[in-house]
Amino acid sequence: MNHQISHELFTRALQLMPGGVNSPVRAFKSVGGEPFFAKRAEGAYLIDVDGNRYVDYIGSWGPMIAGHAHPKVLEAVARVMVDGLSFGVPNALEVTMAETITRLMPSCEMVRMVNSGTEATLSAIRLARGATGRNRIVKFEGCYHGHGDSFLVKAGSGMLTLGVPDSPGVPKSLADLTLTLPFNDSDAATEMFDACGSEIAALIIEPIVGNANCILPRDGYLQHLRDLCTKHGTVLIFDEVMTGFRVALGGAQARYGITPDLSTFGKIIGGGMPVGAYGGRADLMRQIAPSGPIYQAGTLSGNPVAMAAGLATLELIQAPGFHDALEATTHRLCEGLEAAAREAGVAVTTNRSCAMFGLFFTDKKVETYADAVSCDREAFNRFFHGMLRRGVYLAPSAFEAGFLSSAHGETEIAHTLEAAREAFRDVAAG
Repeated sequence: MNHQISHELFTRALQLMPGGVNSPVRAFKSVGGEPFFAKRAEGAYLIDVDGNRYVDYIGSWGPMIAGHAHPKVLEAVARVMVDGLSFGVPNALEVTMAETITRLMPSCEMVRMVNSGTEATLSAIRLARGATGRNRIVKFEGCYHGHGDSFLVKAGSGMLTLGVPDSPGVPKSLADLTLTLPFNDSDAATEMFDACGSEIAALIIEPIVGNANCILPRDGYLQHLRDLCTKHGTVLIFDEVMTGFRVALGGAQARYGITPDLSTFGKIIGGGMPVGAYGGRADLMRQIAPSGPIYQAGTLSGNPVAMAAGLATLELIQAPGFHDALEATTHRLCEGLEAAAREAGVAVTTNRSCAMFGLFFTDKKVETYADAVSCDREAFNRFFHGMLRRGVYLAPSAFEAGFLSSAHGETEIAHTLEAAREAFRDVAAG
């Protein structure tokens, strides 16, 4: 593949933006090499500025569950934008979005729109602290909840990719209020709550970890956390920015039958536009300004263009059998990847949940953060570049989940598995 134009753009970008990018994991720092620059996208494909075409398993990091540039989403955006891009006063689409989210997510009796997943998680934590009068929060090793100061403690996503366990610039006094637990360890959670449960305002968790690759909860684990939070008066927050509407129409909370007190969303509810939301029990949400004393605001929150794109996407995914078909496709992909690895003599295992998957270079089952970080990252890096050369784009980090869309059909899966057979042989050759 020729990447001359991407190379020239990256060279220019390095002089103007930190690392040449506007989000760290895009820089390929973990896997080596230089990123390509996209020109356009369609269905399951990205096309870069040099004309190279890739089967895309990132989908803009999750929003594109119906595929890139879906005609119905583009039509909805075009229909709305001619009336203006932002109003600064309420618009009808905000109400429809709130009605849709609260209908699809029964735990959300009320909802507040924001502009990113980070805004949503920060706002949910502030609400929990304000409502309980407590200051401490609990998060989990390898879970990433955006770049808010309280969350950059043993965080996942780009923090793992860059090998930075904690970020400079976060005051120690604030970091000290964040307690961390190992994911999938019920005994550790019980011990922590027995020791200081009365001081904990909120426990925030990715119900399926997607920022240390893809790690599923053990049977009964999420219910155990629900029980602990209820017993100790702690607000349980499900960060469903990634899993919401993706692993089931009602998110991970529907898939596992758990009712959190608050939930955070993003990605799919914007259909590719910048967006976020948090919602939950009405008695908690009514404490947000202007109905209550806990302040949170946003100039562009509920933006009409973002609401139009999100509502069109949410309409598409409510089609009968939508998620069942996605789950079947993900299963075929993961089974095929494992088979291709075995043929090449490479140790690989996968985790999956509907339209979300993880690929781990290990022969062991991956259930914890420690399992994930012990995998062979060098093998992943070789595999990543082998797939990229063959027109398949995976996340440029061993610590990021992959995403499928309804646009990934038999042709795309077949191409991916053929590329994988060749790339695994490259890995085996060293």
